[in-house]
Amino acid sequence: VQLVESGGGLVQAGGSLRLSCAAPEYIFITRVVAWFRQAPGKEREFVSLISLASHNRDYTDAVKGRFTISRDNARNTVYLQMNNLEPEDTAVYYCAATQLENRVTRDPGMYAYWGQGTQVTVSS
Repeated sequence: VQLVESGGGLVQAGGSLRLSCAAPEYIFITRVVAWFRQAPGKEREFVSLISLASHNRDYTDAVKGRFTISRDNARNTVYLQMNNLEPEDTAVYYCAATQLENRVTRDPGMYAYWGQGTQVTVSS
């Protein structure tokens, strides 16, 4: 099972990008979906997650107030709107879905389904 990300690119500091993550329906309707990122030389880190009915949305402190996660149930797609981007946001961004149904967690070890990643580069 593969999730498919899109929307990465090169943007100047202060700019915006919107990432998309498409998932198979049986995954999308039963799993929590999250975004992680990995910068060169750093470990993969949690960015944001959204629960099944969007009741729970969580963000790492570094992106609060700048990033917004949402989901479109009709399209089986989760979005990450990224505004006021900073050079420190430069990383490969991955979307993932939990192994267990409706499990709200920041732990990447609890996510069984991953996309291939999309590069986000923010220039200063």
